[in-house]
Amino acid sequence: MYDGTVAAELFDHLVRAQILLWNAVDGRLRDVHDLPLSWFEPMRVVAGRDHARVHDIATTLLITDGGASKLVDRIAAAGYLDRHRHPDDGRATWLELTGSGRAVLTAAEKTFHDELAHRLGSTMSVERLREMTDALASVRRQAADPESVGPRP
Repeated sequence: MYDGTVAAELFDHLVRAQILLWNAVDGRLRDVHDLPLSWFEPMRVVAGRDHARVHDIATTLLITDGGASKLVDRIAAAGYLDRHRHPDDGRATWLELTGSGRAVLTAAEKTFHDELAHRLGSTMSVERLREMTDALASVRRQAADPESVGPRP
């Protein structure tokens, strides 16, 4: 049976843990690489695709296309991203990491993983991390599809 108090407590812990973890990782990336986490995340999206678009960043990171476009503008101004015209659609652009973008991302990924190992790996077993990952993936899937949770009470 649903318990609103337990659900509210879960919500509080989930949101506050996300904020603390974001701030810790962001601080470490800024200190070591002068790279904010808000740039690191879109750069990872671009690195993971052959022909990334602003919309790919928006959908992957659950932000608006306008917000993703502004991030891309800032990252490109820093010299980490290039925009290329889509060969078949002159209105669209593809994104690509520059050489310096690839270099900083490669170095920052090590720092990112080191910080996660410190913050998460040192406090939980791999099995527990997998359990939490599966549980949060389920919550995320259901939150993304309002039809999957049924009608409101």
